Amino acid sequence: MTTATPASATSVLVRLKLSLLRNGLRQSTGRRAAFVASAVLTLVFALLQLLGFVALRFQSHPESVAVPGVAVLALGWAVMPLFFPGGDETLDPTRLVMLPLRPQTLVRGLLAASLVGIGPVFTLLVLAGCGLALAHGAGWAFAVVGVALALLTCVALARAVAAANVRLLTSRKGRDLAVLSGLVIAIGAQLVNFGAQRLGSGGLGQLQPVADVLSWVPPASALGAVHSASEGSYGVALAQLTLCAVLLAGLIGAWARSLTRLMTSPDGSTLQAADDGGRDRASAGLARLLPAGRTGAVMERTLRYIWRDPKTKAAWVTSLAIGLIVPVFNAIQGTGSLYFACFASGMLGIQMYNQFGQDTSAFWMVAMTVSSPRDAYAELRGRALALLLITLPYATLVTVVTTALLGDWSRLPEVLGLSLALLGAMLATGAWTSARFPYSIPQEGHKNVAPGQAGLAWISIFGGMVASALLCSPVIAATIWLNISEGGARWSWLLLPLGAAYGAALALTGLRLAAPRTAARLPEILVAVSKG
Repeated sequence: MTTATPASATSVLVRLKLSLLRNGLRQSTGRRAAFVASAVLTLVFALLQLLGFVALRFQSHPESVAVPGVAVLALGWAVMPLFFPGGDETLDPTRLVMLPLRPQTLVRGLLAASLVGIGPVFTLLVLAGCGLALAHGAGWAFAVVGVALALLTCVALARAVAAANVRLLTSRKGRDLAVLSGLVIAIGAQLVNFGAQRLGSGGLGQLQPVADVLSWVPPASALGAVHSASEGSYGVALAQLTLCAVLLAGLIGAWARSLTRLMTSPDGSTLQAADDGGRDRASAGLARLLPAGRTGAVMERTLRYIWRDPKTKAAWVTSLAIGLIVPVFNAIQGTGSLYFACFASGMLGIQMYNQFGQDTSAFWMVAMTVSSPRDAYAELRGRALALLLITLPYATLVTVVTTALLGDWSRLPEVLGLSLALLGAMLATGAWTSARFPYSIPQEGHKNVAPGQAGLAWISIFGGMVASALLCSPVIAATIWLNISEGGARWSWLLLPLGAAYGAALALTGLRLAAPRTAARLPEILVAVSKG
């Protein structure tokens, strides 16, 4: 009689990761197609990166790209669990706390399982390209060790971050961290664009000081060791490899301690909720500053949606980021115009569109309080004032910052007046389209429009933007006339009060016209926004 040899925990966890991937692909044909397409595109991109790094072997200063590239790659692994906590089910170690395993055993198994997937393969190819770009002579031996150390450090970094923040990432508020990904991507894209333009004019040598510093920062130091060894500095190379190994050991130790804490300490579901009776409400101070009556209540509700609802918060974060990035980064690069500051008003004015769709099925509670056009006007006015509470100072700030960067203070009044006129026009058209073309915003997933309502969304947003541009045409015409007429620049300051007054008139008129339509179409609006 023979006894079966028990499988090691590491092999079991690796097979578990493969089973999760395989079973996930079995759910639907669309999911399989999306996985295959993303895998192919990722591998193609990684291979192109590898070929690009190989081409750097024949260029001067290859380390100025390879070493910072590893640092950026490690940064991506560090923030991935924070922005995409649902991207990998095995990132949540609380699913394994009931298994009779010690934390050290779990660490070994999960570290091996973490090497299975598209992300690790992409990272390995990029790191291999960095090693090929830097390795010469004895550097080849250091390249093999350095690439392996850098890969393990990146994976351990992601796991340690996920384990340390797992209670946060698995909570509702923690998942709201994902809204920051839009901000990071927007800023990162502009930084990459700005950096590429600088490199194109000055060459790779401009990155050499950065590479020199990062070559001592693990895990980039593992690839810095390859360059040092290729240059014959073997002592320096060993020191850089040692730094990476020390960081890897530290990350694994921190990861093990986090697992121990998760496996032995109770979570919020087993603890009695704290008494909130003695605590002041967070919005108590704000509520005292808002107007009394329905207007103040609607403003507070709208501001709460902006702060608490993930989809609404994501839209606002993205608009605030892009509204600042576009004019400021173009001004820094010397290719922008002061009129780009109007982009802030345009991005924030979009938030007025589909006001009732943001309420989803909860809109029925609002509908119960609207029995006349007067009630509808008060509701729309409160929502518009809540938006103005943020958009007015923000649009002004962006305009002033852009003006300061360009040094063209004489045009500040006319640009700010144009921004205020545009904001008023978008509040007017947004109120009207919210009543005429409402659509539902699904609360789950990444879609912002319910199936079958994409046409309504396109008509509402883009139709409203075109109408806003047409409504602003008198202020635009006045701006052009004062700039081309002789002596008109002396009177350009009048465009600020003119734009502010015109924008306020447009907003009030739009709210007045939208109120009767909102009151008359309450049943249709309720059905439309509840489909998600």
